[in-house]
Amino acid sequence: MASLMFMNWPGATREQYNAVKDIAQWDKREPEGVKLHLVGFDDDGMHVSDVWESPDHFDRWMNSDLGAAIQQVGIEGQPDVRWVPLAGVCAPALGQEGEVETI
Repeated sequence: MASLMFMNWPGATREQYNAVKDIAQWDKREPEGVKLHLVGFDDDGMHVSDVWESPDHFDRWMNSDLGAAIQQVGIEGQPDVRWVPLAGVCAPALGQEGEVETI
């Protein structure tokens, strides 16, 4: 079942995010199981919302490419991560609307 992940990482910066992205290259080598990735930054740090096929898909990627890149960049602390089952999608600009099965 598709799952929605919320991640808040206090203190993580846009520069660190870009450095991790350059190393892990998820924009060139799409991680297995990822459906959607959104990220934003404010004074509290980094905020990510992702849709994955399952939390296990994310965990496998974290235990390989992503985790190694985070260590290399040296982002301190740990993120607060929460998972919920995805119930629906409404993304008119992407042509998606409806139940989870549309993903």
